[in-house]
Amino acid sequence: MGRHMEWAGRMGYMWGIPRKMMFVAVGAFAKAVANLLNTTTVHNADTLIRLVQHRPPGVPLVTVSNHMSTIDDPVMWGFKGFPTSDATLGRWVLAAEDICFKNVVLSYLFRLGKCIPITRGAGIHQEYMDEALEHLRNGEWLHTFPEGKVTQDDVPIRRLKWGTASLIVRSPVTPIVLPIVHRGFDEIMPENSLFGRRPLVPLCCKKIEVIVGEPIEFDLPSMKQMAISMSRNWASPLLGWPATGEPTRLDEPAQRFLYGHISDQIRGVMEKLRALSLQKRS
Repeated sequence: MGRHMEWAGRMGYMWGIPRKMMFVAVGAFAKAVANLLNTTTVHNADTLIRLVQHRPPGVPLVTVSNHMSTIDDPVMWGFKGFPTSDATLGRWVLAAEDICFKNVVLSYLFRLGKCIPITRGAGIHQEYMDEALEHLRNGEWLHTFPEGKVTQDDVPIRRLKWGTASLIVRSPVTPIVLPIVHRGFDEIMPENSLFGRRPLVPLCCKKIEVIVGEPIEFDLPSMKQMAISMSRNWASPLLGWPATGEPTRLDEPAQRFLYGHISDQIRGVMEKLRALSLQKRS
């Protein structure tokens, strides 16, 4: 259903007015939850703001973070000084189709909020991934939760899904990849609060901590050659993935090796940020 409302998120739809109104409203909500109802501390915020506002023209930005609650996005962008209400600068984000796009009304609202539906379990070659790739081609900002699900336990970063890595590889211009780790959203919107359910509204008087890392650089030409070399003796069953259409065509074994390698690298950086957040709390 969400696919048919792709037009609602475009700037040209009704001169962009509904989208601007959505970002103003959601931005105000995010600011209130992050700064009025709770206390938010952001480390290295300048790097995120700089990349959102002033990165080189045509260069896409991919931010990745852990996923602790259903309100991580947009509240994690609600800290002081961030242009939360700017619909043009605002991120596109991958959102679970079965939660955010259950009916026509939700589909319309989330599309206005620049959300792209993702069918969980449908793999990295589903049609919605092509929609996300289109925005990267346009040099826009995309946020993903590569763990693929909400995790409120205080445990190491889960093994990342390969969808984010596939978008990084397939993007015509290699994106700037910025890792982010946050804490506290599990207390603001706990999954098992009242009668085993999450609360209807965010809780207050909690502390949110957001740690923004430094951009991760990927030498994709060298990594692709390594993937081709390392995957020649691939013995695992294949799923019938199409070869990439770029000059350096990658068959399925090479893609799987490369996506796994990139995902492991991103996960390693995110885990270091998580460890840093634990040190700051102790």
